Amino acid sequence: MPRLAAALRGLTVAATAFALTSAAVSPGAAIQPRPSGGTALAPGTTVSAPAPREFVALRDVDPTIRQEMRYFTPHNFMGVPVTGYRQPLCILTRDAARALHRAQRSFVRQGYTLKVYDCYRPQRAVNHFVDWAKDLGDQRMKGEFYPRVDKSALFRDGYIAEKSGHSRGSTVDLTLVRLPGPPTRPYIPGEPLTRCYAPQKERFPDNSLDMGTGFDCFDTLAHTLDPRVQGRQRANRLLLKQGLERAGFRNYDKEWWHYTFTPETFPDTYFDFPVSRRSLSGRH
Repeated sequence: MPRLAAALRGLTVAATAFALTSAAVSPGAAIQPRPSGGTALAPGTTVSAPAPREFVALRDVDPTIRQEMRYFTPHNFMGVPVTGYRQPLCILTRDAARALHRAQRSFVRQGYTLKVYDCYRPQRAVNHFVDWAKDLGDQRMKGEFYPRVDKSALFRDGYIAEKSGHSRGSTVDLTLVRLPGPPTRPYIPGEPLTRCYAPQKERFPDNSLDMGTGFDCFDTLAHTLDPRVQGRQRANRLLLKQGLERAGFRNYDKEWWHYTFTPETFPDTYFDFPVSRRSLSGRH
């Protein structure tokens, strides 16, 4: 593949387009950017490093948005750091990052800040989720993240899938924190687990607004407009939803924390470069 990539860099735009339309692109194949600034990508392709120029670190666009990158840590539904997260870094397409910046300015004026849990997610991380879901013996985090769901039903119920919109770069998992908001304390592996839908004072002490459940709660109570969620919890969900929708994001109705900026920069392409600064450096 390195020889092929080097050869493609030396071709003209027309020759590159011809090569991509006349030959099948294998999963993981690195595709070179067009000189004009776009990226030549075949629909459905899984693309590896380096990241296209359209991807940026959110911190470079808006350093005020807080980042609590859960999959870099063991505090997630698997209980281990996830493959592909080499740094606790939020990476997004530039369009999505700029839209978050617009939303953040509005929220800050109201006394809140956005906090992201997950942003771009490499395909190798999704593969890690799938492998974990098939191992029915590993249920170390069930007590917090899926207490009422049988692990064997995670695929059937749509909690785990072989592809994720996060891998396209314009989807983000996030919440709101009331300013100034102290940081969330570190999770200690092996500490007692509490149901993700328990009252806020009983759940893991996240510093966010009370949304009725914790992040990544595999439960119908996490559905954004579940009628059982009322009062302040529902108002907090709507505050997040309405603010993000004004900035161009669309909510996934089964997860109050899950939003996608539209139109997506890469609506049909799944990427697999690692989450790290290195993936964003050395690009042409």
